[in-house]
Amino acid sequence: MTLPEHLLRRSAEAKAKATGRDVEEILAEMKGEAPPAPAAAAPQETPAAEAPAEAPAPAPVETPEEEGFEVTAPMVGTFYAASSPGAAPYVQVGDRINEGDTLCIVEAMKMMNQIESDVAGVVKSIRVQNGEPIEFGQVLFVIDQRAG
Repeated sequence: MTLPEHLLRRSAEAKAKATGRDVEEILAEMKGEAPPAPAAAAPQETPAAEAPAEAPAPAPVETPEEEGFEVTAPMVGTFYAASSPGAAPYVQVGDRINEGDTLCIVEAMKMMNQIESDVAGVVKSIRVQNGEPIEFGQVLFVIDQRAG
């Protein structure tokens, strides 16, 4: 049984969006054809796929260099440095903070969760940008407890 052309195309477009491949190439695969032109496009997309893999590599390299208490993300979500888009950030590098001070907000499933400091000290670094998606366990802040 073969699907109508419009359903095949819709499926191919969804797969192309998810994988970054060419719609026509995926469509040809679905029909059982071997497209000659998209084969040349595949090597060009491979380096592009490798470039994002190289970009995150420098961030973990910086992590061991800095000593201090690492505040990690308690959940997957979106990092917000301030309570609203026009407001000043809760903390900046160099700010002296106390235990329990709000450091940021993590939005998860449309819920805004305030992240508080577990220690007193000075904010040594902020590892994420405002509005950036974050992962569970990702380092958000490094706090120098000796300066507290």
